Amino acid sequence: MEFNSLDAQREACEAYVASQRAEGWVLVNNRYDDGGFSGGTLERPALKRLLADIEAGLVDVVVVYKIDRLSRSLLDFSRLVEVFDRQNVTFVSVTQSFNTTTSMGRLTLNVLLSFAQFEREVIGERIRDKFAASRKKGMWMGGWAPLGYEVKDRKLVINERDAQRVRAIFKRFVQLKSATLVAKELVAERATNRYGHLLDKKVLYKLINNRTYIGEAVHKGVSYPGEHQPIIERSLWDQAHSILKESPRKRAAAVRGRTPALLRGMLFGSAGEAMTPTHTRKSGRLYRYYVSQSAMKGTGAPAVRQVPAAEIEKIVVDQVRALLLTPEMIVQTWKAARKTSKNLTENDVRTALTDFESLWAELFPAEQARLIQLLVDRVQIQSDGIDIRLRVDGMTSLFGELSGQTNMDGDKAA
Repeated sequence: MEFNSLDAQREACEAYVASQRAEGWVLVNNRYDDGGFSGGTLERPALKRLLADIEAGLVDVVVVYKIDRLSRSLLDFSRLVEVFDRQNVTFVSVTQSFNTTTSMGRLTLNVLLSFAQFEREVIGERIRDKFAASRKKGMWMGGWAPLGYEVKDRKLVINERDAQRVRAIFKRFVQLKSATLVAKELVAERATNRYGHLLDKKVLYKLINNRTYIGEAVHKGVSYPGEHQPIIERSLWDQAHSILKESPRKRAAAVRGRTPALLRGMLFGSAGEAMTPTHTRKSGRLYRYYVSQSAMKGTGAPAVRQVPAAEIEKIVVDQVRALLLTPEMIVQTWKAARKTSKNLTENDVRTALTDFESLWAELFPAEQARLIQLLVDRVQIQSDGIDIRLRVDGMTSLFGELSGQTNMDGDKAA
C-alpha cells in the first residue's frame, strides 16, 4: 500500500525525535521496519540490523510507537533490554511514557508486556479456532496447493493437465505395487510438482496419502468433506491404500517375484548344457532357480543339477562389477573405443566405468538384465568354480551409454 500503519507509526516517532532536537537527538539514516513479521519472534531482519548497529555503537536511543512494536514476548523483551543496558541505549515509547532505568519503570514495562503477550496469545487462539471451523466446512485455508490443483478466488480448482499426471501416478502405483519403482520412473523422467520439487519417493508417499485428492479437507488428522472436486475416484484410492497396508517387505518380495532372470540364455553347466530359469512357491514365498535342461529332460546326470538364482546372479554381478575396474579391462575398452573417438583418454574410460559402479543400484531390474546381457557372453558353472566370459564390444557400448559418446555402431548412445 502507498501508506500503511508502519508509515503512520514512523511519522509519530520522527515527530518525537524532532521534539528532542534540543537534547541533541538526531534521526539515523537507516529504517528498521519489519513489515509482515510477527512481534512474537526476534527472527526479524530489520530487528537484527538494529541489534547489530547497537552493538557497533551507532545507536543511542531506540524510539518505538508502542512497546509491542518491538516485541510481544516478555522473555524476548527482557533479552532486548539486557542488550540495551549493556550498550547504554535508552528505550522510549512515544505513546507510553516510562523510564527503563528505574525499578518502577521496569515494573510498568513488564506489566505492559504481559498484556501485550496475553493479547498475542488470545489472537492466536482466535485464529486457530477460525482455521479449525473453516476446515470443518471443507474450506481451503491457504498454503501450497497439491499437484493437480491451483488456487482461484481462495478455492482449490482442478488443473486438468496436472490432474492427469496424479491419476497416472496412482494407476502406476496400483500396477507396480511399489513406490520405489514408481519413484525411480518419475525421477528418471525428471518429473516435478508445480513448485519444482522432484517427485522422489518421499514426495510420492505424501502424494499418495493426500486425502485432498478424494475431495476431503483434513485438520489435525480428521477428515471433512471438502468444497473442492476430487481428482481420484474412491475405488482407485482404496486400491492404492490396500497396497500400502501391506508391509514394505512383503511388497518388495512380490516385486522381486516379477524380476527378470538376469542370466537367461547365458548360464551353462560344466558339460555345456543350458540352464533354464524356473521358480516355485512354498508357504507363500518365491524361490527361483536355474535348472540344467538335461536334468529337466532326464537325459543325463549333470555335475550341477540346479543352482539358486539369487546367489548365482549376485556372484556374477559382483564379479562383473569388479572386472570393469581392472586395469586390463579399462585398457581393452579404451583401445576399442578409440576406433571411433580419437581424442578419448584412458582416464575418460576409467571415470565412466567408475560411475557405473554407483549407478548400478539405481537401475530398474529390467535395465540391470539388459546390461548384463550386453556385458556377459557366457557363464559356465564348473564343479569347482564359475567361468565368466565378457564381451569387449559390450564394454565399449556400455562406455558409450555412460559417457554419451558414439557407440561402435555409430549410433548416439541413449
